[in-house]
Amino acid sequence: MGVDENFLYLHNQDKARHPLAVSRHALCDLSNVSPVVFLYLLKECYVYGTCKATAKFRVLQQQAYGFLYNDPQPGAAIFVAHCLYVLPIFESHCEGFSHLIISALRHFLKVGNGMNGIYKAKLLAAKLFLAIVDGTLHHEERVLVKILEVFDVSLSNIEKAMYDADEKGHTCQTAKVLVEQYISRLVDSQSYMTAVSLLEHFSIRESGESFLLRMLESKEYRAAEKWATFMGRPILCTLVREYVNRKLQKHAFDVIRQNNLREEFPEIYRQYKESKLKKLAEKGCWDVAEARIYDDRQLLEYLVYLAMEAGYMEKVEELCERYSLEGFINVKELEESIPTHRYLQLDELSIKEVVWVDEMNSLLDATCDIEECKVVGVDCEWKPNYEKGSPPNKVLVG
Repeated sequence: MGVDENFLYLHNQDKARHPLAVSRHALCDLSNVSPVVFLYLLKECYVYGTCKATAKFRVLQQQAYGFLYNDPQPGAAIFVAHCLYVLPIFESHCEGFSHLIISALRHFLKVGNGMNGIYKAKLLAAKLFLAIVDGTLHHEERVLVKILEVFDVSLSNIEKAMYDADEKGHTCQTAKVLVEQYISRLVDSQSYMTAVSLLEHFSIRESGESFLLRMLESKEYRAAEKWATFMGRPILCTLVREYVNRKLQKHAFDVIRQNNLREEFPEIYRQYKESKLKKLAEKGCWDVAEARIYDDRQLLEYLVYLAMEAGYMEKVEELCERYSLEGFINVKELEESIPTHRYLQLDELSIKEVVWVDEMNSLLDATCDIEECKVVGVDCEWKPNYEKGSPPNKVLVG
């Protein structure tokens, strides 16, 4: 596969400053190009690019996948493994280019390519893991996890890499101890997500609920949920209860919904949904609320009650008819049953009952009448104040 116009766009067009022809030739045929030279040319393409950093990286990311078709020796997977050994010498470009070539290899292997030398590549990746763990080679933790995933490194691969012996006959116990020790170091440094990723990758399930509580105390909720999902329903249920105890209802609801735990926690699920419905109802978003629960009869009934409380009788009638909700009082009967005697009606007022206080004697009479009343309504007016933080104006008199 050749280099297309996107690749050319990366480069400065001044040929005196950058020997574009040389890099184009080298990357079109990797059969005699070493990993060091390959990475150097990638770096030069990036450094001399004419577009912004993000755009340059995206173009290189697309091209790196194509480069793996250009016959790297002794095979794409082994070639990328050797590149990962070399990359730390490129310092500031190390992490970005590591993600770039790993994602390229992932895509390359996904479509069924690169099986040539894959077993040797696994062992190289296992040795790379050991070098990173003992500190002789530096790669970011996220890169380490991606190396294990894309090369599908197992404990048996690590065991063989540790002793450089035939894989058969080993029990993987030494490799497992080493991995668990490294995970323990990650936990001590609060690198919980990386620790969880390694536990999941190597299928290590010895950690208990104390590990979950430790992540929650550090507010590492994503890591806690990832680990609980890997461990299964008992730990997931513990996570939900811990979220509820910490008043993290949304987190609890998300775990219940994503892991189908509604039967285990029906009340928590219902309470959260009802709280969301109530907020939508208060905003008048009845259609949005209905769309979210159209298949849940219990919550639909709750929405009807909210509509009744809001006096939105048309919505009550509409919901009852649409979803065949029975057991609710007829809307017209409900309106008729509202006790009108609790309110003073306009037609009940008589002008004769209005008393104007315009002299001292009438004021004294009014005061005596008011003193006998349990509830008195006073109509007050005052000038509004729109300046934030300032004291309110006084009530107007006269």
